[in-house]
Amino acid sequence: MSDAPTIDTVGALRASGHEAKHLRAEIRDNLLTALAAGTDPWPGLHGFDDTVLPQLERALIAGHDVVLLGERGQGKTRLLRTLVGLLDEWAPVIAGSELGEHPYEPITALSQRRAAELGDDLPITWRHRSERYAEKLATPDTSVADLIGDVDPIKVAEGRSLGDPETIHYGLIPRAHRGIVAVNELPDLAERIQVAMLNVMEERDIQIRGYVIRLPLDLLVVASANPEDYTNRGRIITPLKDRFGAEIRTHYPTALEDEMAVIRQEADLVAEVPDALIEVLARFTRSLRESPSIDQRSGVSARFSIAGAETLAAAARHRAARQHEEHAVARVVDLQSALDVLRGKLEFESGEEGREDEVLAYLSRTATAATVRAHLAGIDLAPIVTAVEEGALITTGEQVSADELLAGLPESAAATFAEVEQRLGASDEGQRACAAELALEGLYLARRISKDTDGAQTVYG
Repeated sequence: MSDAPTIDTVGALRASGHEAKHLRAEIRDNLLTALAAGTDPWPGLHGFDDTVLPQLERALIAGHDVVLLGERGQGKTRLLRTLVGLLDEWAPVIAGSELGEHPYEPITALSQRRAAELGDDLPITWRHRSERYAEKLATPDTSVADLIGDVDPIKVAEGRSLGDPETIHYGLIPRAHRGIVAVNELPDLAERIQVAMLNVMEERDIQIRGYVIRLPLDLLVVASANPEDYTNRGRIITPLKDRFGAEIRTHYPTALEDEMAVIRQEADLVAEVPDALIEVLARFTRSLRESPSIDQRSGVSARFSIAGAETLAAAARHRAARQHEEHAVARVVDLQSALDVLRGKLEFESGEEGREDEVLAYLSRTATAATVRAHLAGIDLAPIVTAVEEGALITTGEQVSADELLAGLPESAAATFAEVEQRLGASDEGQRACAAELALEGLYLARRISKDTDGAQTVYG
C-alpha cells in the first residue's frame, strides 16, 4: 500500500487537476489498462482463464452488474473480492461524510450544505480501495434496514421531523456509495428484501418507510448464488434477476494442474506435503466430481481437497511429534486419515447408503494408481517385487518414522528405490520415505505385492 495523498481541501484537489470519475468508468479504465499492459488483474484465480474471466471482463467493460452462478467451492467469493484490485488505490471523500461522497459531487443534504458554506475550504480525506468494498452474506434474517436503512429514532428524538432526510440511518448499500457491494448467496434473501433492491439496481435511489430519498448512488452490485436446481432455500426473484446485466456460470478447475494450484494456494499446511500426494488429492477430487455415486447437484467443493491436504499435513506433524522427527513430511499412509474426516463433506446419491466408505476407498485407490503411473512410468520396479517374493517385509504406518521405514527397505532393491526418489525429486528422509511408499502402493494396486493393514501398522509383503 502506498501512502495516501496529502491534499486535504477541495480547493487544493481542484488545483491538482483531479477529475471526478464514475465508478464503472474507473473500473473499466483500470481493467483495460491492465489488459493492455499484460498485467494479470485476477491474481490467485486458477482454471477460469478461457471461460469465466473473459465473460466477467466483458461485463465490467460494459458497466454491468454481475451475478455469479455456481456450485459451492468454485471460487465465486474469491473472484468477487479480486474486483477491489480494479479500483483506484486512493479516492478522495468529503471528510466526515457518512456515505463517502466525492468532494465534487455531494449527494446528501448535510454534505451539500457544508460544501455551499465552506466552498474551497471543504475538508477532504482519502479512502483506500480496500474500504470501498462491502460484502454481505445473505441470511433469512437480513432486513431492509440492514441493506437500505431505516429511520433513526434517536435523531427523531433530537427534534428532527420524520420527513427530514437527516433522520435516516443508512444501511450497507448506501454506505457502499462509490464502491462495490457484494451479496453472497443472494437467493437466501427473503423475496421482500430482494424487492427493496430493485430501485437501487435500476433507478439508483432508495426508499425508506415511505420516504423517497433521491440519492444518485454510484456503485457496482455483484452477487453470488448456487444454481436454483440445487438450493431449496430460495430463489432470485425475476425482476431482480432481470436487473443484473450479466449472469456468469462458474465451474470447477478443468485441468489437473489448476486443481493442484488451488490446493497449494489455499491450504494452510503445518507440515510438508509432497507434490505427488497433492496430485493424488486433486485426482481423487476430480474422480468424485464424475462419480455417479456422488450427488453432483451439490458438487464437490475445492474446500474438500484443501481440507484433505491440511489433514495430511496434520497427520505428518502428529507422527513427527510422537516419533521425534525433526522434519514432518506427509506419506501415502496418511491418506486414510484424510478419508476418515472428509466423508462428511460429500453428499451421496440416495441409493448409496452403506457404501460410502467403499466408494471413497475405490476412488482413492484409482487416484493413487494414476499418480504412480504418471510419475513412475518407465522405472523397472521388478527388483522390489523380487525382494518381497524372497521374503522381505516392509513395515510402515501412522506411527512408523521415516528413518524406520527407510531402514527396513530391502538392500537388493536399493538402486530401484533410489531411482524412484530421483524421479520424484526426493531429497531428505521424509521425502524419500514418501517416495518409497508411493512405489510400494503402486505395486500393491497393480497386484504385484500384497498389503496387510492392522491398526496403525501396514506391512507390504
